[in-house]
Amino acid sequence: MPKRVLTGLIVSDKGDKTVVVNVERKVRHALYGKIIRRSKKYHAHDEANEYKQGETVRIEETAPISKLKTWKVVDRVNTHATPERVELEPDASASV
Repeated sequence: MPKRVLTGLIVSDKGDKTVVVNVERKVRHALYGKIIRRSKKYHAHDEANEYKQGETVRIEETAPISKLKTWKVVDRVNTHATPERVELEPDASASV
């Protein structure tokens, strides 16, 4: 069976080799049909203490590491990627 991979925001990095990741998902309400947000916090293993609070990361399901930790951090998700700069050609009619 494949391992589950989730994406979420780190809300705490105070534990040694542990981060708490808040994973949010959107579901449709059964009766009213409105889209609502559900969130859950997962304790994930961070071996090198390299991930900090506020970063968006991907976590992967693993065998139990401790009482609460059954997930490990895979990598960072670059949410602040800047698009490549697009050069516009000067318009000849605008210089009149």
